[in-house]
Amino acid sequence: MDDVRSQIDAHAEPLVEARERLALVRSAAMAFTGSLRTYASGSLAQHTFIHPIGDGDGGLVLDRRVYPGLGPDGGGETPADIAAELCRLLGPAARKVYPNARCGTSKRGPKLTFGQPVDGQDPTVDLVVALTRKDATGLWIPNLKNDTWEASDPEHHVELFTSGKLSLRRTRRRVVRLLKAWNKQYSVPGFSSHNLTVWAWEFIDPGMGMATALSAVLTRAARRVDSGNATVDPAGVSPNVRLLVPRDIASRRLRTAATGLEEALAHDDDRDAVLSALSRVFYKYIDDPSSRSLAQKIAVLRQPGPVSSALLGLGGSPAPIPAVRSYGAPADGR
Repeated sequence: MDDVRSQIDAHAEPLVEARERLALVRSAAMAFTGSLRTYASGSLAQHTFIHPIGDGDGGLVLDRRVYPGLGPDGGGETPADIAAELCRLLGPAARKVYPNARCGTSKRGPKLTFGQPVDGQDPTVDLVVALTRKDATGLWIPNLKNDTWEASDPEHHVELFTSGKLSLRRTRRRVVRLLKAWNKQYSVPGFSSHNLTVWAWEFIDPGMGMATALSAVLTRAARRVDSGNATVDPAGVSPNVRLLVPRDIASRRLRTAATGLEEALAHDDDRDAVLSALSRVFYKYIDDPSSRSLAQKIAVLRQPGPVSSALLGLGGSPAPIPAVRSYGAPADGR
């Protein structure tokens, strides 16, 4: 498991750069009219980034009273215009430090690119432009794809997912990173990072080690998906968390991974058995030793001249094996 972690953990320099870029954008955003506060969210705030670094998430909370026409609690104005207005502030501010910076939009608000890679990575910043809610907890955040507002509580999510004793927080972070790497092996990931984080928060108990905790998350998540039960927003604000693939596919992936972890834990004293089991889970990161052994034997068979059974790892007395020509006929031409 540590070998997988060494391959997926975020590199230090781009991670520091992502934090600095988010801090710069948050500071600039406070000059926007009606600003109440900014916040960090997502992987950066929860310490669950994996390599390569993507975007640093954060938000700007606006005072709803300054914008009485904006949002569901006001006059119903949609978020597109306010997001564009914020972008006009953030772009020039970012270019004072990063001359190639540009501000566009993502689903939730302004998205800043910087055009200045670090260690081959160029972290972006996504800044949600959010409104306080009149009679409820959480925030109104944009869905710019359809120009509407949706209820969420990203600030409370960070509080929940970074709660608990240090040992629990450390295990939870490591498991979330492993889950992200497992999920991203598929050409179409089955689960959002938020979904995986919610499961880790729900299913990891204090005192669990990393491997046991990962196994618990996969097993319990598989049971939930199999049962058809929903994963609810732990903050009690957003709609239920959605799967990104059909339920039967999500279930099959989870069960396959859970079985691999169970087998690895059951044979923890046998390195090859562990590697073989985990190679079915982290197939882009771990090689199956039995496959390597088979490949070595095939390579021996392809060598010209007599081949001893001892070279193939077979028992009994050595027996010569006639060389085979490339087109498959025996060497004597019969």
